[in-house]
Amino acid sequence: MSLLVASASAPESASVSRPASSPEPGSSASAPAADSASVRVPQPLPVLGLDVPTPLVTGGQLPYAALDYAASAPVLRSVWEDVAAYAPYYGSVHRGAGHLSQYSTALFEQSRETVARFLGCRESDEVVFTRSTTDSLNLLASALPEGTRVFVFETEHHAALLPWTSAGAETVFLDAPRSHREAVETLERALSAAPEGPKLVCVTGASNVTGEIWPVRRLAAAAHRYGARIVLDAAQLAPHRPVHIGELDVDWVAFSGHKLYAPFGAGVLAGSPDWLRAAQPYLAGGGASRKVARTADGGVGVEWQGGHARHEAGSPNVIGAYAIASACRALSGAGFSRLAEREGELTRRLLDGLRAVPGVKVLSLFGTGASRTGTGDADSGALEAERRVGVVSFTVEGWNSSHLAAALSAEYGIGVRDGLFCAHPLVGVLLGADGGSTGECGAPEGQSLNAVRVSLGAGTPDEHVERFLRAVRELVRDGARWNYRTENGRCVPEAAEAAAEAAEA
Repeated sequence: MSLLVASASAPESASVSRPASSPEPGSSASAPAADSASVRVPQPLPVLGLDVPTPLVTGGQLPYAALDYAASAPVLRSVWEDVAAYAPYYGSVHRGAGHLSQYSTALFEQSRETVARFLGCRESDEVVFTRSTTDSLNLLASALPEGTRVFVFETEHHAALLPWTSAGAETVFLDAPRSHREAVETLERALSAAPEGPKLVCVTGASNVTGEIWPVRRLAAAAHRYGARIVLDAAQLAPHRPVHIGELDVDWVAFSGHKLYAPFGAGVLAGSPDWLRAAQPYLAGGGASRKVARTADGGVGVEWQGGHARHEAGSPNVIGAYAIASACRALSGAGFSRLAEREGELTRRLLDGLRAVPGVKVLSLFGTGASRTGTGDADSGALEAERRVGVVSFTVEGWNSSHLAAALSAEYGIGVRDGLFCAHPLVGVLLGADGGSTGECGAPEGQSLNAVRVSLGAGTPDEHVERFLRAVRELVRDGARWNYRTENGRCVPEAAEAAAEAAEA
């Protein structure tokens, strides 16, 4: 990568202009067309891990099929190459006069600018590097003005549900809506009844359970109409659709690098600086302090930094920040319309294929297929695909989800997620009384209701989706070919000897 040897004081960066307009995520302007049969679908972006061999309990091996993007996406090859090229030049930032320290400082701050462009930040916005979405929302929770009321739907990920109560804020939990309109009306009713004082709304951009896209712009307008601020949890949205702070009119955006095809444990909180500047530093230490001195009474007096430095104490995760910036450039360069087109086609195949399997129930808050079972309704799959990112959760009648996920892995080399997805209230709403089947492996203790989640993204090959659908059809029709047992709350394949003995018996 030539940029790393071009200039030690100000390394180059491939800058990609954002589109002039980024429509509301999920609108017809940003969603893939419903009928793409005649459209040539673009190829996936190169990611690592496509050639990792996975041994099968039934013999042989297959390349690992990563269909758990919603938890952690595979690393883009271009991100890995950028990080590897930078590694010899690594140095401590903001603290040294040496060549590599200055180089790394310039790269770190340039990464901040890249993220700001990727998010369409306003001129006054700050970009703070954190460890993750969870860390970002906890940072914002620590900066809430006294007496702030936080409004959050029960459908949120725990990272968006829990920080506010832990920070001592009064939290108003809103019932799960069943449509975009109901979401906006529910929020408006709650805000209109709230007493005077600072208010914050926290909402997801796309559900980590159903993949459904939320009406962010309309919720932001409602929040501001009643004097509230709004933070967008974009962990699931940012890897799939444009997130433009100014055009969505949100006050803050939080997301994680590990869901954006960038490893190394870094995240972002971007947006309005005033609450952050007025708050005590998130962590006390070097970098957050401008001046420290002993006081006359023997104590320690501190003058804290302003801006992003106030909440980035300690040696920052430079490689993590640079990896995020590299991923931002790669996604912008590929074009979100291109990525959404391909992802929409794969998601339609996924939805249609699952609906054709008897006993499968696709989970949905807003979509047309919430109660469909084995209908094979292609129109409903096309409609839902436009309203989702590539995340689909489902149950199968007669199967415990842990058992199905274990069989997908052990017999087909497919990695999915099962359980409650760190969104226990939402999964409870979606499953209701229908999620109690146990199958051969019992659910983990305390989790009688659970589901399977399959998630894809910019690097998913067609073959992974086809293999997954074939595997689900065969497992539902024929059953698992291996014996499984529960161990430490997980369904795992029996050892070969035990499985042979059980088969003989």
